[in-house]
Amino acid sequence: MRSLSALNEKVTLLRLLDRLDEAFEIANQALRQARFTGDRQDFVLCRIRRAQVMQFQGKLEDAASELTQCVLESETHEWNLTAAFARETRGKVQFEQDELEGALTDFTAAVFLREKAGASPDELESALIAVAVVESFIGERRTTR
Repeated sequence: MRSLSALNEKVTLLRLLDRLDEAFEIANQALRQARFTGDRQDFVLCRIRRAQVMQFQGKLEDAASELTQCVLESETHEWNLTAAFARETRGKVQFEQDELEGALTDFTAAVFLREKAGASPDELESALIAVAVVESFIGERRTTR
C-alpha cells in the first residue's frame, strides 16, 4: 500500500464506501508521499482527491479553497487534464453551495480543457451533463423570480 497509485485508489474506494475519516487519513498519506517524490502534478492530483473527501465530509469551504489552489497551479503549468479535474470537482462543490454561476463557469472550463487535451466524447460527457444541469437550474431560478 505504499505506492502512490495504491494510496489514491484506496482514498477513492474509502470515499465511495462513506468511510470518510479513513479516506482523509489515507489522502494525507498520499499527499506526504507525493511531496517526497517531488512530482508537482501528482501532488496537485492528491490535493484534488483530498478535497473530494472534504466535500463529502461537508467541509465545503475548505474543499473549495483547496481546489482553487489546485486550479491555479494546474492552469499555470498547463496541465489541462489535471486542471479539468480540479475545475469539475470545484464546480461540484460550488453546486452544493448553491453558487450556480461559479459552478457553470468551472464545468464549462472543464469541457474546454478536456477538448484542448484531446479527450474523447465519452471523457467529455460528465462535464457536458454538468453544464446542462446547472444551466437548467439557473434557468429555473430566473423564471421563478
